[in-house]
Amino acid sequence: MLAIILCMFRFVRLLGSGHQAVAVENLALRLQLAAYKRKRKRPMLTQLDRLFWVGLSQVWSDWRHALVFVQPDTVVRWQRERFRRFWARFSRPKGPRRGRPAVASEIRRLIRQMAIANPLWRAPRIHGELKMLGITISE
Repeated sequence: MLAIILCMFRFVRLLGSGHQAVAVENLALRLQLAAYKRKRKRPMLTQLDRLFWVGLSQVWSDWRHALVFVQPDTVVRWQRERFRRFWARFSRPKGPRRGRPAVASEIRRLIRQMAIANPLWRAPRIHGELKMLGITISE
């Protein structure tokens, strides 16, 4: 955490001096170095590191050249996964009921009766007949 704070301080100082491209590249390289210094055999990236690279890819056009231990395709994959998780969480139903709504037993009985009485009818035809009767149900 201390390394990140120091990196941010150096970043802000370089931004103020008018060297924005150098500041961004310096920050990217310092964060990679901080990941290398973590006490592991293989550098492990945290969620904060991943968010940094995804954000940097949106802001800086030369972000691919500053990568040392992560492939640029990996950063793009992280961005897609984050986007997919966001929309999955956003579109999750809020109430206690999940899944497909239950079909009433009377309607199920009617569907079975129609299928037995008309063996050549398949799901689309039965669905159409139910629609004409005013029963709304998925095919």
